[in-house]
Amino acid sequence: MKPSEMLSQVKTLLGVEVKLEQMKLENGTVLEADAFAGGNEVFIVTEDEKVALPIGEYVLEDGQILVVEEEGVIKEMKSENEESEEVEVEAEEEEKEEVIYATKEELEEVKSIVEEIKSMLDPKEEEPKEELKEEVDLSAIPKEVSEELSQPAAEPINTNAEVTKTQVKFNIASKRKMSTLDRVMSKMNKL
Repeated sequence: MKPSEMLSQVKTLLGVEVKLEQMKLENGTVLEADAFAGGNEVFIVTEDEKVALPIGEYVLEDGQILVVEEEGVIKEMKSENEESEEVEVEAEEEEKEEVIYATKEELEEVKSIVEEIKSMLDPKEEEPKEELKEEVDLSAIPKEVSEELSQPAAEPINTNAEVTKTQVKFNIASKRKMSTLDRVMSKMNKL
C-alpha cells in the first residue's frame, strides 16, 4: 500500500474530510490529485479504480502542461506559453546555422580526384605490365609434367545414377482381423 493511500485511510478513520482536486486533460480524461503542484501524486480516475499517471507531458483543458517524470508524481506545472518560448529559442538556434556552399575551384578539384581514381580502377586503360608480356615456351615443359597434366584430375561424376528401390514387406497373419496399423503398413508396402 502506498503512503498516500495509507494517509487517506487514516484521515477517513479519524473523520477528517479529504478533498482531492480534479482536472481534465484535453481529451477529457479526468485526473485527481491532492493539489496540482510539484511533488504531489496524481491519478487517472476510472470507473473502478485510480491509476497512477504514466511518465510524460500532458496538456490540461485550461492550457497548462503537467509534467510527470516519475510514474504518478507531478514534477511541475507550466503554462503553454513557457513551452512555446522554448520552441522559439530552439528554432532561432537552428536558423543561426549557416549553409556553406562549395566554390567552383573546390568542385573542379574534387572532379579531378574522382577522374584520377576512376582511371586507377578501370582495367581497360591499363597497359599490361612488362612481366606479363613475356611469352612462355610450352615446349620446355618436361614430359613427366605434361603427362600428369594430360590425365584427368579426378574420376568423372556419374550424374545419371539409377536408384534402386528396396521394399520391406510385413507378413500379417492370414486368419486374424486386420487392425488399423496393419492396414497402414499394407498401404505403405504397396508404395
